[in-house]
Amino acid sequence: MSSKVDLHLHSTASDGVYSPTEIVRMAADNGLEYIALTDHDSVAGIAEALAEAEKHPGLTVIPGVEISTDIAAGDVHILGYFVDWRNPDFVLKLSGMRDSREERGQAIIVKLAELGMPLEWSRVKEIAGDAVIGRPHITQAMLEKGYISSFAEAFEKYIGRDGPAYAERIKLSPAEAVTLIESAGGLAVMAHPFTLPDVEVLIEALIPVGLAGIETYYAGYGDYEIEKLRRLAQKSGLVATGGTDFHGLDQKTEMPIGGQTVPMSAVKGLLGRLNRQL
Repeated sequence: MSSKVDLHLHSTASDGVYSPTEIVRMAADNGLEYIALTDHDSVAGIAEALAEAEKHPGLTVIPGVEISTDIAAGDVHILGYFVDWRNPDFVLKLSGMRDSREERGQAIIVKLAELGMPLEWSRVKEIAGDAVIGRPHITQAMLEKGYISSFAEAFEKYIGRDGPAYAERIKLSPAEAVTLIESAGGLAVMAHPFTLPDVEVLIEALIPVGLAGIETYYAGYGDYEIEKLRRLAQKSGLVATGGTDFHGLDQKTEMPIGGQTVPMSAVKGLLGRLNRQL
């Protein structure tokens, strides 16, 4: 495995399958040198990941988060790197967002029942374990019932943004997320930009409030997309970062930890921005 960097990983602290400890061990086994744990609206797995990283001297874990935000055109995800994961105000804000995720999950369950696909809330909570309940947990319950044949089908037909069982939750604006990450001493990076139309306009609008980078080397992006984002980052004075967005949900289709080639310049660029910010 050629990549030494993966800056987009999820654990059981949000909607991933593997614990923070397991994520760090897999990264070490795959020969990575830098990873970031970026759970959805949660830093609950950071302490565990950092403790495990001490057992793997060649691996550095960057404390991170992925914050879901909203604009008219769809969801915008903002990654935060080097956040102060013990900052009480930051943790409290994330906690409120996670509570909203659970309320959204309950609303989705109601809508699915109305569509003839009843699920037990207790089973969804059991699947989630200690993690914040997310749509992947609901999808797993749907798979168990035989309502769908794949994760993709659940999102495409039922619980994606335009699906009949979709439910909204409390979200920040992209600018508010960037500001929140900065308030915790972190660097804000736009995740998987090509999920949005007119992304260049949005990026330009976020630079004045502190956007530090663009996720450029992303799982599933081809050479054309990567080069376009690399040039955009260079033109805008932003760091070109990258990662797999690993959740561990589907081994047949999901790229493994470190499977996306991300240059070491992504880490060096972030460290350079962080040093200028301090």
